[in-house]
Amino acid sequence: MEKIPVRQMAEPDFSDSFTIRDMDSLLSGKDLVQELHRHDFFLILALEKGEGEHIIDFIPYAINNYTVFFIRPGQVHQLTLKNASKGYLMQFKTDFYAPREKTAHQIFLKVSNKNYCPLNAEKFRKIFSFLTCIFREYTHKQERYQDAIKANLELLFIELVRQSQEPNRIHTQSHPYAQERLEALLQLLQQHITTTKKVTQYADMLHLTAYQLNSITKETLNKTCSDLINEHIILEAKRHLLATSNQVNQIAYELGYEDVSYFIRFFKKHTGYSPETFRQNFK
Repeated sequence: MEKIPVRQMAEPDFSDSFTIRDMDSLLSGKDLVQELHRHDFFLILALEKGEGEHIIDFIPYAINNYTVFFIRPGQVHQLTLKNASKGYLMQFKTDFYAPREKTAHQIFLKVSNKNYCPLNAEKFRKIFSFLTCIFREYTHKQERYQDAIKANLELLFIELVRQSQEPNRIHTQSHPYAQERLEALLQLLQQHITTTKKVTQYADMLHLTAYQLNSITKETLNKTCSDLINEHIILEAKRHLLATSNQVNQIAYELGYEDVSYFIRFFKKHTGYSPETFRQNFK
């Protein structure tokens, strides 16, 4: 069965699960066009100057100046970037950066769950200063350069969270514990959605009752946990429908459904389309 195309890191001097490149050298005077695919690593695209379109999990974003994109492993995206764009493209795996300290881990979860971060020139300048330090450390590779990169990554993520705050957003007023549990739930959904689809199962993973978990999702997102699970199932189904040519029954099995007709009804209920019609209309 065809899998969603997965791009892996392939730098000639790549040995530590991390790379950063400036866009001038990456583009080399040519437009960058990437078809729908997914990664097995984290990707940050920070553009001081940019023009094009970035489609992340089927949500289109116009690329403008002073924009930061953050892609998690497993997400699908499609990128068109004009040759005059300037900035940095950074990629890393969890074996390079996976903070164990609780606060740093929470910051990382929070920033990695926000794909699109448009900024103004002043806010972007702070972000860009950390990226420039990281680029220099990676280029010069002086003593303990990896430690310096990780330290700057942590500062970068703190600044990204600060700069992307939306004061009027409902869930920013929620209790810090509820927000931390929500971030942990979202990570579990990304990892287990094809095999685990019950609220009680996720509650057990988080050492909560189903009632407590539903209270958290309602407080932070005004959604039930079942709503979130269904959204992630539909998203993964869309990824397979548009990024592969697999038959609907193959996709249903891949997502953990033995009853294909039930999967088709479920998909149509939540999207208004049958899986095949969705593929024909949007591919």
